[in-house]
Amino acid sequence: MTALDSPTRPGPRVPGVDIAGTSWPLYKLEAMVLGFVVLAAVFVATGDTQSAVLVAATVTTVTWWIRLLHYRRSLP
Repeated sequence: MTALDSPTRPGPRVPGVDIAGTSWPLYKLEAMVLGFVVLAAVFVATGDTQSAVLVAATVTTVTWWIRLLHYRRSLP
């Protein structure tokens, strides 16, 4: 039997915050905080939970991807 052991190299390091012993990339925390703020604002403005969740999920996902791409382009 043959096994293929591909070498692993560390990926680029993005700025992170240590939470409970785990390093969370900063772009994820930014997206989560922004999503929570949007969730609260839309819920207060409309009073509709479904709309608030859908808008907050969209904002969180878009922010997550945009910030990830930004960090990856800025790394050497």
